[in-house]
Amino acid sequence: MGKPLIRLAGVRRDFGEGEAAVAALDGADLVIEAGEMVAIVGQSGSGKSTLMNIVGCLDRPTGGSYEIDGRPTRDLDPDELARLRREYFGFVFQRYHLLSELTALANVEVPAIYAGVPPGPRQSRAAKLLERLGLASRATHRPSELSGGQQQRVSVARALMNGARVLLADEPTGALDRKSGEEMLALIEELNREGHTVILVTHDMNVAARAHRIIELSDGRIIDDRRTAPRSEAVPPPSPVPAPAGLLRAGFGRLKEAFGMAVRAMAAHKLRTTLTMLGIVIGIAAVVSVVALGEGAKQNVLQNISGLGTNTLEIFPGAGFGDTRSGRVKTLTVLDAQVLAAQPYAASVTPTVSTSATIRLGNVEATALVNGVSERYFDVRGSVLTRGSFFTAEDIRTLSQDVVIDENTLGALFPNGTANPIGTVFLIGSVPSRIVGVMRQQQGGFGGSQNPQIFMPYTSVQGRFLGDLSLRSITLRVDDDTPMAAAQEAVTELLTHRHRAKDFFIFNQDEIRNTITATTQTLTLMISSIAVISLLVGGIGVMNIMLVSVIERTGEIGLRMAVGARRSDIMQQFLIEASLVCFIGGALGIGLALAIGYGFEASGSQMRFIYSGEAFAVAIACSTLIGLTFGFLPARNAAKLDPVAALARD
Repeated sequence: MGKPLIRLAGVRRDFGEGEAAVAALDGADLVIEAGEMVAIVGQSGSGKSTLMNIVGCLDRPTGGSYEIDGRPTRDLDPDELARLRREYFGFVFQRYHLLSELTALANVEVPAIYAGVPPGPRQSRAAKLLERLGLASRATHRPSELSGGQQQRVSVARALMNGARVLLADEPTGALDRKSGEEMLALIEELNREGHTVILVTHDMNVAARAHRIIELSDGRIIDDRRTAPRSEAVPPPSPVPAPAGLLRAGFGRLKEAFGMAVRAMAAHKLRTTLTMLGIVIGIAAVVSVVALGEGAKQNVLQNISGLGTNTLEIFPGAGFGDTRSGRVKTLTVLDAQVLAAQPYAASVTPTVSTSATIRLGNVEATALVNGVSERYFDVRGSVLTRGSFFTAEDIRTLSQDVVIDENTLGALFPNGTANPIGTVFLIGSVPSRIVGVMRQQQGGFGGSQNPQIFMPYTSVQGRFLGDLSLRSITLRVDDDTPMAAAQEAVTELLTHRHRAKDFFIFNQDEIRNTITATTQTLTLMISSIAVISLLVGGIGVMNIMLVSVIERTGEIGLRMAVGARRSDIMQQFLIEASLVCFIGGALGIGLALAIGYGFEASGSQMRFIYSGEAFAVAIACSTLIGLTFGFLPARNAAKLDPVAALARD
């Protein structure tokens, strides 16, 4: 004779430790051959369910040995035990243990999912099993839409999905009415005749009488093992479910199914999913909005600085802006500007002088700042012309009275805004001047940005207004290929040598740019750090809710393990669920951030939000990473649950 299908030798199962330990099984010896139909009977607490759990690899014996088809199970790890449950056993539970969010067909498919069977063959087999059990018309119904007898038949179909050489039925008629119970026993007998080994656990002797062999337990011991009918003629074992095409394909299939199960679980618990997402949505929206606002502020600052002139060095007489003697320093001259213009690092150079004067046009009068500059000034400052033209080098040479005005001056002289200013002659003090161009208002420069400003050849301002050839300043635009620090050092050295003293100071626009940019970045980083804290709080919220979810779904986890799910399958499902919740939360957070920016823009606020695809990608990656990180502990806890304990808590 070959090896028996099931052999237990001296099997013990103790609960508790030390003197408080209780033996649920005490030295059980049992051999079950393939094709038998065995009933295990006894009073409550006799050890029936414990024996079935050990036989079905849901529990491990404390002592003794247990072999399946000649293979010892003592040293098998949890995943190897899960494989035995997939390949050898099918469970029919008294309370059905169907997954409420799945249809009857999907419930039947679950064991084959963990076996790696492709969707086509899996669905076809599940449909045939339901048809055989008279449930073809109920395949798309959920458990809540089925009667008790129908749910039990779905449970049987699920047990048969992977072939089930051994059918373990725990009180299969306990929750059914008499008619449904009779139909269930007839079905079990039919399955036994087809080659399935059947082990019934029952306290009802009428049910046990349908078996060929009755094993009676009392206080954890087998007190009787009697045959009531001859064994059925030997038949071939049932065909196993079709094997997957390969490990990679099977793994991908399980991943795909885990994703689908995660989506269904989220849909079945919408309120819990929404509350879980909320912290992530707020955190991501805060981070993205703060970064966008910081970038907008930085760009505004840089734009304003650029309006003052890019890559510029401005040279003033004296020791600094607070030097009261700077007005008496007359060593900064046009010749200095000409020498600087000849240097290789100089892209453009302009001497500057200034004075304040009253301007008049008809009965309109205003005070304006008159800036004496060269024709290169407009290039140095990056000025934008809106009408007319700039003056030329010839105007500098001839002390021309042609001027360029800014938009503030245009508004002051032409309050109605209807006249064409080009060619208009007006008085600057007592000097008649002609407007040849209008330029866009500059950010800063000489005087306040709201004051009317007039730009005139510096030779004209020196000769007609000041009577002094010294300069107020020299502005130099540095070549793009020259570092600003190197250019500043070279200018300092050159002018110190020319003046035989350092009687000037240099105002470096790039230093302001760098300082303001660094300050903006620091503020953005600080506020972003606060927003990141909200993300971490959201992540902790995800972990807490997922831990609660594990507790709520303990029965579901136990069932999945009973039908063959590996620990990695359970962990994968919960990790996917946590990551998916956070991914969707991240996407919604980005949407909320965009809505916030749009709201500020629509309200006319000066706050500017500049979004970037890179920030969106980082936000999504961070939210998903939070799901993986904070979902790990709940997923690990779920994967490490004991199948028997999990099923008992349903």
